[in-house]
Order: sequence, then structure tokens, then C-alpha cells
Amino acid sequence: MAESAREFFDNLESRADSSKAAGMTASYLFDIEGAGEWRVVVDDGKVTVTEGGGEADCTIIASEETFGRIVAGEQNPTMAYMSGKLKVKGDMSQALKLQKLF
Repeated sequence: MAESAREFFDNLESRADSSKAAGMTASYLFDIEGAGEWRVVVDDGKVTVTEGGGEADCTIIASEETFGRIVAGEQNPTMAYMSGKLKVKGDMSQALKLQKLF
């Protein structure tokens, strides 16, 4: 695995492509089993990450192994969802938008 979930979220604000997030407003809670929780807020191009839970439009739950494979490009997120390795609660349309952001 290229990086841990913590490293991914620690670096996410600086890596996010603001042009792809322009006009988008959503909040996500990532519950990475064995690693922790991070809340990611996208507000018209600005991405903010905070550690810990909270309210979100969409909650994404995965093991750290599955999450790491998705981030590394080794696991297709849609296939992970279909096989039950990735769970989504809340607004599914917001989850689908994530793929174009990062």
C-alpha cells in the first residue's frame, strides 16, 4: 500500500484539484475501519479535511486495506461497493462524484 489512510487524509487538502471541485458542495464522512474517521467538506473548489466524525451528506465505510487499494488504483470503487467491501450511506450521487475529484 502506497500510503496509510491517515497519510491520505493528511495530504488531501493540498492534493485536491480545485478546478474539478468548482461548483460542488458536499460533505463526506470516511469511516476507515482500523484507521479512524475523517470528514471531508467540498465547498465550491475548496476541500477541507478534519479528523473525527460529524454530520455528512454521504458516509463511506471501508477497511483500511480496501481503502488503500482504491486510493492506489488497484481496486475499482464500484466493484468494491458491489462486492460489499465498500459501504455507502446517505446520498449515493455524492459518492459517485468523488471519483472525479481525487
